[in-house]
Amino acid sequence: MVVQNSKESRYDEMHREKQVLSLFKALHRTRTVVFKDDNRALTAARLKINEEFQKNKNETSDENIKKMIKMGTDVETVLRESVVQMEHVGEKKLLLRPREDLLLENVPFCDQPRKKS
Repeated sequence: MVVQNSKESRYDEMHREKQVLSLFKALHRTRTVVFKDDNRALTAARLKINEEFQKNKNETSDENIKKMIKMGTDVETVLRESVVQMEHVGEKKLLLRPREDLLLENVPFCDQPRKKS
């Protein structure tokens, strides 16, 4: 029975390592899309991602690792779905550069629900 628990434990550890590596890669892929053509932001995001993973690389608590994976996944989602680039084009003007995947179809708001036919 002890051998089986050891195997299960090793399997869980390998699965967790795979999750962490996948999250690391996803964050870096997302940063390259979100901050495209902005070398300063790309570098800052790369350094921050690497710093956070390096800082926590020796964590052994399953509970803490799960919390950090959840946090990283949430950060990746916020970056991907909420961050929009803007560029100064004049003293008081900004140019919005939305990514194609952020653009939504412009559907008018309707106060009254549609009647079912």
